[in-house]
Amino acid sequence: MTQINAYLTFNGNCREAMNYYKECLGGELTLQTVDGTPMADKMPPQMRQHILHSTLQKDSLMIMASDMAREKLAGGNRVSLMLNCSSDDEINGYFNKLSDGGQIIDPLAEMFWGAKFGTIEDKFGINWLLHYNKNQQ
Repeated sequence: MTQINAYLTFNGNCREAMNYYKECLGGELTLQTVDGTPMADKMPPQMRQHILHSTLQKDSLMIMASDMAREKLAGGNRVSLMLNCSSDDEINGYFNKLSDGGQIIDPLAEMFWGAKFGTIEDKFGINWLLHYNKNQQ
């Protein structure tokens, strides 16, 4: 089955961001640094502890990320991560954790289409859309 997974690029703080997302969302986190790979000898020493590739997986949720930016990074406003939640408790918990240190754009609210929805920008500049459709239980 074809699927799309989010892949985030950071500028040296991938480890911090992915650990934060693990605290917020749970799941299993794997981190691979540049050190110990064939790329290590081609990188400046200060980059050897940067994250080459990471994954955070919990059930069907997967976020991947890296510190390997090919060009200057712009803000995270071109991509949003959508979390489709399965309960009120889940959406409230994720919203509270992900908004800590960030900015609430749209507070959680009951929407006309029958869902609970809110938008935040987390402390790393990543936009999150949180959605819980109470009609699809």
